[in-house]
Amino acid sequence: MRRKHGSVLAFLCLGAAFAFACYTTWTSRSGGNGLDSYQTQFLELHQRLLYAEKVNKKRSHELSSVLNEIKRAVGEKTNSTANDTVSLVMGIPTVKREKQSYLMGTLNSLFFDMSAEQRNDCVVVIFVAEVNAEYVNSIAESVRVRFPNEVLSGILEVISPSAFYYPEFSNLKETFGDSKERVRWRAKQNLDYSFLMLYAQSKGTFYLQLEDDIIVKPQYFQTIKNFAVQQTSDEWMILEFSQLGFIGKLFRSQDLPLIVDFFLMFYKDKPIDWLLDHLLWVKACNPERNAKHCERQKAYLRIGYKPSLFQHVGVHSSLTGKIQTLKDKDFGKNILHKAHANPSAKVTTTLKEYQHYTLEKAYKGTECFWAFAPLAGDYILFSFLKPLRIEGFLFRSGNVEHPGDKLFNTTVEVLPSDETVLNFSTGNGSKLNYQITKDGYIKIGAFKNGVVEEVIDPSIGKIQAIRLSIHSPSPVWVLLSEIFIKAH
Repeated sequence: MRRKHGSVLAFLCLGAAFAFACYTTWTSRSGGNGLDSYQTQFLELHQRLLYAEKVNKKRSHELSSVLNEIKRAVGEKTNSTANDTVSLVMGIPTVKREKQSYLMGTLNSLFFDMSAEQRNDCVVVIFVAEVNAEYVNSIAESVRVRFPNEVLSGILEVISPSAFYYPEFSNLKETFGDSKERVRWRAKQNLDYSFLMLYAQSKGTFYLQLEDDIIVKPQYFQTIKNFAVQQTSDEWMILEFSQLGFIGKLFRSQDLPLIVDFFLMFYKDKPIDWLLDHLLWVKACNPERNAKHCERQKAYLRIGYKPSLFQHVGVHSSLTGKIQTLKDKDFGKNILHKAHANPSAKVTTTLKEYQHYTLEKAYKGTECFWAFAPLAGDYILFSFLKPLRIEGFLFRSGNVEHPGDKLFNTTVEVLPSDETVLNFSTGNGSKLNYQITKDGYIKIGAFKNGVVEEVIDPSIGKIQAIRLSIHSPSPVWVLLSEIFIKAH
């Protein structure tokens, strides 16, 4: 350390000697006017240095305030009910949009086909990037009502910053042709991502950055885990599961502090995806080599997966007045329904079908069934042309594009061809312990999270019909994406 200080001191002394030599030489040649001019320039330089020092101190103070706020928020959540040792933490920032919110659809899509094991191995953190307590509480309540089990189990959290988190944005410099409002929007967005990343860092092995207006491909969770584990090198910093912006970017949680430090240093200057690319340049590129060499080196740090697992669906951007129509071309088309060879039957329903999405087409497997919101007492009925022995059934409601259009409080009932079976199906030690409806149907199962799958007891014998009975009104539409009745 002494030797280093000595070098700095020697440099300063040499610099002063050089400045003095230049000064004496210049004054001897230029006379008094030259001296006055030189002093003026020296004073201007001195003022510029003072200004630069002042700006650096201000930025340092802002960064310290931001970091302290994040640390405070993380500290308050230390005793959260969320899982502590999960594989994947998913971060979703959300803000108040003028036209339409996509958050609930995004959450529905994320949880749509997750198994119980996968749910226990993840945490989804929603960062409501607003300081209006009333709005934040309304979002938290909506999430709690729509996803009570996920909130109660700790796999779904809602957090927000304090009113003192965000610095003053009024003095931001307009750059790259962006308006002052857009510069403010992207600077705040950078701070939102940074807060969310540091909050999530201690909660799992990997961190996945998402947006609040996306849909996902089926089995995305397992696909991401498999791809991360299959990497043969530890050099990577980002695994990309979408080509758009900052969507679907996977990081190792241990790398997040370094990434956030970089974002916070330049949060005022550029959008988040540009900053991420600059970070890769700093880590991988040799300024003495050409751009192609740089791109090859960055490819070791940023590895893409195809096809994309996430698609942007929002039209109204979080930036006021902006219409966002970008789509990920590598996402492809999702499978919206699954076909099966079902036994011949007459299909009827009291539900009002939407356009060409009929129940008959869904039963044949050529289309999904889509109907307006049901009322209590509505039903879907499959009447077989002749009584059949049915081994089991599977009904799936909702799909990846409309994951919330599920059947709730709905039971599956079968009508036996032999009415004497009903005498043995009412409990009290009977052979078949099922409930019987007033019109002679046996209740076999009920929809749970939009799906029901059961094996039918052979003792019931041949069956004339299967009915889906809806017992309460629903605020959402109904979509049947899979109908499978397995005949013996």
